[in-house]
Amino acid sequence: MRPTPLALAAALMLAPAAIPAQQADDALAMAASEPGDTEIEAVDPMAPRDAADVTLEEFLWTARPIIVFADTPADPRFIEQMQLLAARPDPLIERDAVIIVDTDPASRSAIRTELRPRGFSLVVMQKDGSVGFRRPSPRDVREIIRGIDNFSFRQEELRSGGQ
Repeated sequence: MRPTPLALAAALMLAPAAIPAQQADDALAMAASEPGDTEIEAVDPMAPRDAADVTLEEFLWTARPIIVFADTPADPRFIEQMQLLAARPDPLIERDAVIIVDTDPASRSAIRTELRPRGFSLVVMQKDGSVGFRRPSPRDVREIIRGIDNFSFRQEELRSGGQ
């Protein structure tokens, strides 16, 4: 049984950085193939969500989607980006960020269709649904939050005493 991109991303975020990606893949594949396996809704606000299961409209005015695209969950850039996001979740939580992953171009999710990435892409959205910025390579959380803090809506939140 092949692990879903969401399950792989969650496993990578929970796995210590010292564990090679192949070991994380093997453990995930073994866990996913056990009988009675049921999907449990994530409680962690930073748990990655599969782009096939959500729409950008769900997050309008409530959250800032951070979408990580890749052509395969084995893309080293995807793995690196997920590890970077997992390393410092608190600043992202403070900025109402949600992580969305899409590593299956064939599924043509609504988000992939709307944003049209090519290969690996990191897209950070604003709360109004517009694209804040795109990057063709992994970025650390410090760089992402610096970009978010420059959004006009974030500046307004800070001025009005919001988060």
